[in-house]
Amino acid sequence: MKHSKKWVMAAAITATAGLALAGCSAGTPSEGGDDTVKVGFSVYDMQYEFFQQMEAGTKAAVEANGWEYVLHDEKSDENEMVTGATKLLDDGVDVLIISPFKPDALGPIIAKAKGLGVPVIVDDIGGGGTPYDAIVVSDNKDGGVQAADYIDATVQALGLTSKKVVSITCQPDAVYAAQRNIGYEDQITSLGYEVATSLSGDSDATKAYTIMKDALAKDPDVSAVFACNDDMAVAASNAIADAGKVPGTDIVVVGYNGDPSALEAIQAGTVNATVAQDPNGMGKLTVELAKTILDGGTITFGDDENREVYNPVTLVTSDNVADFVG
Repeated sequence: MKHSKKWVMAAAITATAGLALAGCSAGTPSEGGDDTVKVGFSVYDMQYEFFQQMEAGTKAAVEANGWEYVLHDEKSDENEMVTGATKLLDDGVDVLIISPFKPDALGPIIAKAKGLGVPVIVDDIGGGGTPYDAIVVSDNKDGGVQAADYIDATVQALGLTSKKVVSITCQPDAVYAAQRNIGYEDQITSLGYEVATSLSGDSDATKAYTIMKDALAKDPDVSAVFACNDDMAVAASNAIADAGKVPGTDIVVVGYNGDPSALEAIQAGTVNATVAQDPNGMGKLTVELAKTILDGGTITFGDDENREVYNPVTLVTSDNVADFVG
């Protein structure tokens, strides 16, 4: 169960950054100079559609505020992340938003930003245990709960009698993605099901195929599978078909992300559902949080200790898949 309460950002910034910085506070542009807020966004890798959508949402929200926007592409490279984000700070950004390729390497970036009084909003991936101001993540645990509730309803609607299900997780160190299967397994067991197989597919389709193939060999009567991402869900669907069963009918298949591969499979009937993230909305939310900080306002966290703010996710089925295609 999520919990939330008000946390006064101004007080936290006072404690961490200090306010004796040339007449400005918490990254607010100094008086007497250029009063346009400058936002730097260091993005994981612009070659991926997920981060393209995140960047579009971030940029749109920054420009809607009349602020200056500077983009840096980390290109899935740790050194590029550190040097590029550091340069954004050296170039005088008033807010740093970062979707880190390597969260464990955030330390020197956050330390420099704190020294300059620049608030840092992390968008997805992870914060590396650093004192960032806030992190935006999809409400992954709720997504897993939605998947479990849908599976239960669909198993009953299809007249399937087995209460055995499969859970294919992402890589063990993907702490936020792990919440998807935690939410799923907690909810599905509370509904009277047995998680007969729960293994990590390391976000790899080939491994997920093997897990599903072996799960069916061990328990041929499983009624459903939930996979931590869509590539693994599609791979599990293929394994079901190769085992002589009909995916989507004999076994319910649900993935996560809302990727084109899953949307096509839902239209084809070989995957029943996916839980779609909203990277564009996540980008916009980071800018809203930055504005709250600059205005000395308050932020409501879904997890106060880790300063997490949750962005909603949406269950996509044959009923609404048309809204997500194209």
